[in-house]
Amino acid sequence: QLQFAESGGGLVQVGGSLRLSCAPGGGTAVYYAVGWFRQAPGKEREGIACISFSDDYSFYADSVKGRFTVSRAKDKNTVFLQMNDLKPDDTAVYLCAASTWRAPGLSPRVYEYWGQGTQVTVSS
Repeated sequence: QLQFAESGGGLVQVGGSLRLSCAPGGGTAVYYAVGWFRQAPGKEREGIACISFSDDYSFYADSVKGRFTVSRAKDKNTVFLQMNDLKPDDTAVYLCAASTWRAPGLSPRVYEYWGQGTQVTVSS
């Protein structure tokens, strides 16, 4: 089964930036969108951004709108999440996932192929 690998997490100060990457690993599958999610200890998994592969249309949660940007590499397989103006509330494990839906939105339930996640910690 297709899996993804996230990278780029780390420790950053308030107001700083990080760029996360999501690349497909072993396995193959057809998918039409990639989403980014995050999960903090004791909290539910939150969908924060997604990008459709048909037209590169992107969609964001209100909590990150204007600060985070999702994009695709020229090879079209790797997806990035540029995170600017980071806040302590952004501290979480960040995961990417792919969906066979063409316009899946931000619900984790419609994403089938997941990565293991990368930790992002924002210190104040």
